[in-house]
Amino acid sequence: MKKLLVFLAVLFSFAFAQMQGMPAMKKGMKMHNFRAVPFKKAQILQDGKAKMFCPKCGMTLPMFYRTNHAAKVDGKMQQFCSMHCLVEAMKSGAKVSDIQVVDNTTLKFIPVSKAWYVVGSNKPATMSKVSKYAFGTKEAAEKFAKENGGKVMKFEDALAIAKKAFDKEAKMIKMKQAKMAKMGEMVYKKKCKPINEKFKTAAEAKAYIKANNSCGDLKGKPLQAVGLYLKSR
Repeated sequence: MKKLLVFLAVLFSFAFAQMQGMPAMKKGMKMHNFRAVPFKKAQILQDGKAKMFCPKCGMTLPMFYRTNHAAKVDGKMQQFCSMHCLVEAMKSGAKVSDIQVVDNTTLKFIPVSKAWYVVGSNKPATMSKVSKYAFGTKEAAEKFAKENGGKVMKFEDALAIAKKAFDKEAKMIKMKQAKMAKMGEMVYKKKCKPINEKFKTAAEAKAYIKANNSCGDLKGKPLQAVGLYLKSR
């Protein structure tokens, strides 16, 4: 079983990186997740058992915190790992208001009306091929762009880019999530107690697994894969 899990971990690294628009790791190369912050430093604005996970894709919010967005969706606060997932909420027909984004200088949420975005830097993107990082001042955004590339713009322009790419990216993500769910099924059968509940989202499935200790110490990419599998079955 140990060899199987090591093999799956390598596959997860490839599939997970590709799903987020990142280049796959080369052999011997270490990956630093620029987007992640310690859990204690992450502001979590939504409530509920699944509050640590993106309600659209299920990814763990602190692991992608620097690209987090939040908004009231039909009056209820939701927090997303990325602008892509925010756009998905907008396209669902729900009323989306009070949109906020993480300021990469302070790591606090600010209204998008006050944010300056750097789009297309060399830092990793989340759920997209094009990275989008926000800052509370134009000066901070320009400094980041000078060091890492990308164009400085306001929220409306960054959102227009995300909306234009959404359908193509959503199709790609769906295909890669389906592959990851198949790997999740293998992990589930090896590591988890039988789970009979039905889940509408991967976030709900992951929250259930953690609350009930259904899969032992499962975390990270294998947990995400199992969550996707439980949602899809």
